[in-house]
Amino acid sequence: MTMEKSIQQFLLFNFLFFSTLTVQAITLVPTPPPLEATAYVLRDFHSGRVLAEKNADESVEPASLTKLMTAYIVFSKLKEGEIKLTDEVNVSEKAWKIIGSRMYLDVHSRETVEKLLKGMIIQSGNDASIALAEFIAGSEEGFVTLMNQQAKELGLTNTHYENTTGLSSDKHYTTADDLFKIASALIKDFPEFYKWYSEKEYTYNNITQSNRNLLLWRDKTVDGVKTGYTDKAGYCLIASAKREKMRLVSVVLGAKSKKRRATESQKLLDYGFRFFEAHELYRASEILNVERVWQGDTSKLKLGLKESLYVTVPKGQYDALETTVDVDEHILAPVKKGEKHGTLKVLLGNKVIAERPLVALHDVGRGNVFNWLIDYVWLQFQ
Repeated sequence: MTMEKSIQQFLLFNFLFFSTLTVQAITLVPTPPPLEATAYVLRDFHSGRVLAEKNADESVEPASLTKLMTAYIVFSKLKEGEIKLTDEVNVSEKAWKIIGSRMYLDVHSRETVEKLLKGMIIQSGNDASIALAEFIAGSEEGFVTLMNQQAKELGLTNTHYENTTGLSSDKHYTTADDLFKIASALIKDFPEFYKWYSEKEYTYNNITQSNRNLLLWRDKTVDGVKTGYTDKAGYCLIASAKREKMRLVSVVLGAKSKKRRATESQKLLDYGFRFFEAHELYRASEILNVERVWQGDTSKLKLGLKESLYVTVPKGQYDALETTVDVDEHILAPVKKGEKHGTLKVLLGNKVIAERPLVALHDVGRGNVFNWLIDYVWLQFQ
C-alpha cells in the first residue's frame, strides 16, 4: 500500500468517524431528570408535544390549581361583555367565612371584579373565588356547572369540579395533562389577563401577600402560572416560561414542600429548553398547495391549514424534517371554505410527528353548464 493511499484511507476514516460523532451529538437526547413528585408533565405550549411525563393521566386533586378554571370563566364573561372589570361585587357571608388562603375581604363589603381577580390570582384568595362565582352565576354551585361545561369544551376529559376554590372533595379531580390544557387555553385565549399571573405581590386591605410561585423570583423567563396545596394533593405548581420564541408549560403535582415543587418545576423547564427547539412550520391560511378543481367557476383551489403548525424536535434536527402532502384525486365543485381535501404530514426519520388536514382556503362555486360539460368529458378520459 502506497503512502498516498494510506493517507487517503486515514482521512476518509476520520471523516466518517467524526461525522458519526457529530450526528450522534445532535440526535441524542437524555431521559428527563427524576423528580420527587407523584405526577408531572412537560409540554410545548404551541405544538403540545410531551417532552417528559409521569402519571400524567392519573386522577389527582387539583387544590388551588382549580382557580385557573374559575378565572377562565370570569375572563370569558369579561371578553363577551357580560361583566366589566369595574363592576362591584357584594361579598357574602359564605365568601367571608371560607377557610384556606384568603385576600381578607370584609363581609358585606363591595369590591370590583378587577381587585377580586388579582386577589384570586396573586394571593390565591378562596374568598375572592366564591365572591366572583356568586356574582356571575348567583351561587357557587351554579358557577361550578359552568366550570364543568367549559371543561368539556376544552377537552378536559378526566376533570370534574365540585367547587371554585380547590378545597378537598372526593368528586373534585383532574390530571396533570388536563391541567396543562386549561393553563394553555388561559394563556392563549386571554393574554391581556394572563399578565397578572407574573405579578409577585398584591396589597389589599393593607395586607401585602406574595405570589407563592417561587420561580417568579428564580427565573426571569417564568411568567406564571399557579400554585396549589392541600393535605391530600400535596404541593403543586403549574409553571410557564418563554425563552426566545419557545414557551413550555410544566405541571408538577404532589411535591413535599413549597421549595421542592419549585425546584422540580425548574428541572423540567431547564431540561426542555436545553434539549429541544420549537419551530412554526406553516402559518394559518398560508397557501401550501394549489390544486385542480373540476366543474367549478374557477379551475384552481388553494389549500392550507386552519391553524398554524408548530413542531418541537430535539435540538439540531430541524433540517432533518420532511413534509408530505396527500391531496384528494378529483376535487369537484362546489367547495366550501374549510372543507378537508387532503392531509399534510411532518416526519422526522420514519416517524410522523405531526399530521393536519389540508382545507380549502376559499369557496368555489359550481360552474356554468358549458364548463360543467367540458370538465365532465375530461374526467371520463382520466
